[in-house]
Amino acid sequence: MNRILKCVIFIIVMASSVENYAQNGFQFDDKSKSKVIIPFEVINNLIFIPMQINGVELNFLLDSGVEETVLFSLDEKNEVNFFNVKKIKLTGLGNAESIDGLKSSGNKLSFPGLTDYNHDLYIVLDQDFNFSSNIGVPVNGILGYHFFKNHLVEIDYDKRKITVHNDEAKSKKKMYKGFKRFDISIDNNKPYIVASIAIKKGSDFLAKVLVDLGNSDAVWLFHHKSDAIVIPEKNFEDFLGRGFSGDIHGKRARIDHFSLDNFIFRNPLVAFPDTMSIKKVKMVENRVGSIGGEILKRFTVMLDYENGKMYLKKSSHYDSPFNYNMSGIEIHHNGMTWVQEKVDFKTVSSVTTYKANGAEATDTNSFRYKFELKPVYSIANVRKDSPGELSGLKKDDVIISINNKPGHRYTLQQINHILKSEEGKFVKIEVDRNGVIMKFSFRLKNML
Repeated sequence: MNRILKCVIFIIVMASSVENYAQNGFQFDDKSKSKVIIPFEVINNLIFIPMQINGVELNFLLDSGVEETVLFSLDEKNEVNFFNVKKIKLTGLGNAESIDGLKSSGNKLSFPGLTDYNHDLYIVLDQDFNFSSNIGVPVNGILGYHFFKNHLVEIDYDKRKITVHNDEAKSKKKMYKGFKRFDISIDNNKPYIVASIAIKKGSDFLAKVLVDLGNSDAVWLFHHKSDAIVIPEKNFEDFLGRGFSGDIHGKRARIDHFSLDNFIFRNPLVAFPDTMSIKKVKMVENRVGSIGGEILKRFTVMLDYENGKMYLKKSSHYDSPFNYNMSGIEIHHNGMTWVQEKVDFKTVSSVTTYKANGAEATDTNSFRYKFELKPVYSIANVRKDSPGELSGLKKDDVIISINNKPGHRYTLQQINHILKSEEGKFVKIEVDRNGVIMKFSFRLKNML
């Protein structure tokens, strides 16, 4: 599974001072318009939206679990001008040290019809910090609190569109029809809700959790934060993802239920990050976990930060099963390569006419070769005692084919779908290991 993870940002004040402007946030370009609609793409339960920074279009993760806007992974063609820059330190989830970064103020961020003319950006300088390999598409940054703070934001996972409402009072009755209302608190510019959780049947307790669009899992629970949170005996160690301070590890297990009022989810998958991975995260009082995209995608979600409300209505994903990667191998996008492919003559044909011994002859080629850039996938992590490890697969193996289909013909989303499909499914993988072609096979096995 892939997930984008949070950061907590600490600023080191430099000798040179930078004027601190108040941020007004995103505003409607045309005040008479009642709404702006923004299309988005969903990958691994995460929302990605195109946004312009100082006139350059980039791809951003929308994440209610971060306060500031973070920029990273700019390629050579992304020439963005930044203003009022100073050095900072960035730290967050993970078990490594903080990393160097920059803070830039006075930037213009915009969507069609919606603009913030004075936005702070936090820029990660480490080019190895790259979420794109986890997702399979370019990801240039994370957009958080400042997108939500001024307006009612509606997220429709079925139609894959975000509606930013300018004056919800005009159509309040129509908008809220079919939605259930929940109180949320905005602490440190992040939304929190109280859920009911039972690790075992009959052990219900109330839990304050972060509403976290930037986490692709269903639920995270911090077992050291409450005596009521006990990791189930039936669990397995897993790589949970990567934060600003390194890799995040922990356990996965199923609990009896997770519920928001009468929305009850039975036997959901829960991640329990280890204490080292979250030791640098500054928690708000009484927080014991997070609710992520695997739950949130089951609703149309409306977030109203100004009034402390969240509205939920069931989506088509509501009854989807809670699956996980049963192979135990984590596959990442690992760049691009030129691939030679044969093109049938029905698509591209070549006819050559020439004379031989006075007679006219025609030579028709039935195919041509063309070269195209295709994705390369490799194994980033292998879970101990998983079907993938027991078959012999190893970290850094480069994927050649999966189930006899060339690896470059898959998207990363399609590969992950295969690896988290039904138990007992037979999977064949061909890899390149240091120039040696090797074949492996295994059956998906449910560890829970």
